[in-house]
Amino acid sequence: MAKTTVVPIKIEASHCSTLQEQIYTSIRCSIVEGLIGADHRLPSTRALAAELGVSRTTVLSALEHLQAEGYLVTRRGSGTYIAKQLPDRLPRTPSRPAGTGRHPLLSERGSALAQARLPDRRSHGPSRAFRLGTPGLDLFPVQLWSRIARQCIRTATPKYLDYSGPRGLTPLREAIAEQMRLRGTTCEPAQVAVVAGGQRGLDLAFHLLLDEGDSAWMEEPGYTGARSALLAAGANILPVPVDANGMCFGQSIHNAENVRLAYVTPSHQFPLGVTMSLERRRGLLQWARRSHAWIVEDDYDCEFRYQARPRPCLHALDPDGRVVYVGTFSKTLFPALRLGFLIVPSDLANGFATARLASDVHPPLFEQAVLAEFMLRGHYQRHLRRMQSAYGERLETLQSAIHRSGAPLKLRPVHSGMHAVADLEGVDAERVFEEAKARDIEVMPLSHYYFGNGKRENALLLGFPSMCSAAIREGVRRLAEAIDAARRG
Repeated sequence: MAKTTVVPIKIEASHCSTLQEQIYTSIRCSIVEGLIGADHRLPSTRALAAELGVSRTTVLSALEHLQAEGYLVTRRGSGTYIAKQLPDRLPRTPSRPAGTGRHPLLSERGSALAQARLPDRRSHGPSRAFRLGTPGLDLFPVQLWSRIARQCIRTATPKYLDYSGPRGLTPLREAIAEQMRLRGTTCEPAQVAVVAGGQRGLDLAFHLLLDEGDSAWMEEPGYTGARSALLAAGANILPVPVDANGMCFGQSIHNAENVRLAYVTPSHQFPLGVTMSLERRRGLLQWARRSHAWIVEDDYDCEFRYQARPRPCLHALDPDGRVVYVGTFSKTLFPALRLGFLIVPSDLANGFATARLASDVHPPLFEQAVLAEFMLRGHYQRHLRRMQSAYGERLETLQSAIHRSGAPLKLRPVHSGMHAVADLEGVDAERVFEEAKARDIEVMPLSHYYFGNGKRENALLLGFPSMCSAAIREGVRRLAEAIDAARRG
């Protein structure tokens, strides 16, 4: 008769794992690391349960899991044994001499993209003053979202575990189409393509609308993520200056014969924060019609307005189907969700859906299902209204704190969006950036978003939605210290 082996099992009642998981992990590790020999018999489940002080059901569940994975085998009338052929005994790692040969790590396109992309100057970790692009995460209804997520899990059917269509879940696309009515435009659910965030939407649109070498207009200064996506698509980027009325494309039209696309942020230009005038919007659409060109409209934070009624988006004014609309939920819900959407012309919808299969099939279905329920039950609109009110209060706190600080900062008018532009007097924004970073403050020089050869304005971008009023006031105090240190330095 085979001898029963001793199994080293350690369990802790206060451990973050369940008792079943701890028993499973202890036995598996002992087998994989060779502490228990192959073909050795384990104690009976009753003996293990008595020794560990747990129920026999808990031990049975752990052993059944190990047996299903191939670590244990049961012999009728004899007991449970360690399998002779294990699924993953740890192999010995052979020593490997250091390589001496030099070889290229990236393709020419990859190297050019890596060198052209500006370094990520954002701090990572918990949100701090005055981080750009992060919404008020303290306002997000986590418990409500969790409750909907649990309901989606309980009612999940096998279809949610399988592949889905490349456009995204139908209920979510229907909810997005309904939401777009509030932006003053209409679309069919079939025109909506759910993507893994706005950045993925830009990348997909540029790759499918441009051939390598095609010219594209981009706002100057402008969003670095869009510039990277254009470079990845092989586009020849032509910077177009921005004034108080948006992109100044009037002079560029004379040399626009080969321009195939214009990327714009008309509702809230990034980073200057201005709104494109109605006259400019109509002029841009007329140019696209005459030139058989495309317009990619990035409407990244259009929902938040403080002093003016929203102007209709370009998509609402487009009679010819020349606008591809990009939206995101990173700014309205939370960035980790990584869900956004495209609205494409009807005659391109099938092509977009099929072509994207070359790079991704669809974003995770479970998150789409939870978001669809969140929107269809009306929670999304309620959340937007709550954020709108809170952001207005936080903006007023920022304005008041800067005024009282006496720092050489002059806030430009903020009519919408999630950041403010502050002009600096008598001190360089780059020096302030370094001093602020040393004080755990996250500001961004406006010069970071220029890529042409024109004059760069000396200003800072300050995000304000992610902080409560007390944090904003403390952030302004530290920022004033940073400015003073930069001026002395």
